[in-house]
Amino acid sequence: MSASTRVFVARLTGLAVFDPLGDQVGRVRDVVVMFSHTRPEPRVIGLVVEVPGRRRVFLPMTRVTSIDAGAVITTGLVNMRRFEQRTNETLVAAELFDRTVIVRGPEAEAAGISTAVVEDLAIEQRARRDWFAVKVFVRQASGVSSASRAMSRLTRRRSGKTMLVDIRDVTGLHEQSAAQSAERLLETYDDLKVADLAEVIHDLNPKRRAEVAAALDDDKLADVLEELPEDDQVEIIAGLDTERAADVLEAMEPDDAADLLADLPPDQAEQLLQLMEPDEAAPLRRLLSYDENTAGGMMTTEPVVLAPEATIAEALAMVRKEELAPALASVVYVCRPPLEVPTGRYLGLVHIQRLLREPPHASVGTIIDKDVEPLEAGAALGVVARTLATYNLVSLPVVDDDGRLIGAVTVDDVLDHILPEDWREERHELEVMP
Repeated sequence: MSASTRVFVARLTGLAVFDPLGDQVGRVRDVVVMFSHTRPEPRVIGLVVEVPGRRRVFLPMTRVTSIDAGAVITTGLVNMRRFEQRTNETLVAAELFDRTVIVRGPEAEAAGISTAVVEDLAIEQRARRDWFAVKVFVRQASGVSSASRAMSRLTRRRSGKTMLVDIRDVTGLHEQSAAQSAERLLETYDDLKVADLAEVIHDLNPKRRAEVAAALDDDKLADVLEELPEDDQVEIIAGLDTERAADVLEAMEPDDAADLLADLPPDQAEQLLQLMEPDEAAPLRRLLSYDENTAGGMMTTEPVVLAPEATIAEALAMVRKEELAPALASVVYVCRPPLEVPTGRYLGLVHIQRLLREPPHASVGTIIDKDVEPLEAGAALGVVARTLATYNLVSLPVVDDDGRLIGAVTVDDVLDHILPEDWREERHELEVMP
């Protein structure tokens, strides 16, 4: 690299990261800087890189040998330990973009800009190979809400004067009171899968987690909660208005919602159940009556259920629904009416592969698999795991004493109980990758 190389962070994020042999290591997600009271220009200490498996790791700037318009080249060693932000570190894209700041200096006065919004940050390598944040690209603050600014970015309609100013002339970048809007953070990670967004949210401090939770809609927040560790779930749901907390619980999968309620103080859990719609609360109360390490405690109360006279075409339409989890979509359970759990008498199941091999007009009742014995609600975790493994299944029916279907246990439910309690936090704790 030359004695002075300047790169804008917005252009840097998304660039591919390669080792010296030309093999791609990952992609840049963010830039980590450290502010100091003794130095006006914050030091750039590293990059957050997304590697295969959607895990985020830290790449120190000392291991970056080259940055150009199309790629970042490293020395070849990347520590695969999951990135954890420290208290004195700031993420540029996730925390500084969209932050409201005060701009001073003759150029700002001439342009009539005093209060502005951060659009981008320029980082520069000095002669000693150290990197610093040196320039801020700002847009004149419009006085509209952060949500409106986020919408204007999405529609590419931005207004207000812009200018590139020295970072020394900008105040408010490091003040906690000038925090970036939660909407901007979510926009930065808009392309992440739910599980990976949950990991990002887990790494935030409690105050920031609460702000992001408030910015998510109920369905998305429900999905994220299902992927977070129990402590984070409890913290977020406890910080919501009780009415909204009840709505979010209704949007969650019943088994995940029941697990979360079980972790809350009994009085708080009961209050939320009373605020929920009766038909949404009833399955949760049922699930809470079982031990968590039994089939009844692990099952979901929303399997795909059809009557024996339903056609193959109807069954395929049911399992084709996008919102249905893959494990639940793999099996159709056939029961006598009523067809909502607890159903009428359980008759058997039909695998999706069998559905694909039969004519659409045939009825599911003619191809029922009766070889798989249903589980009792009190079946222990070990029994459930062995049954799934024995028959190479991803879902098993659970029935009550009268032979009525009351739910289904899926392989992901079992894995949640078999893996260590902190598996969501430690899942990316790997060693150095050559």
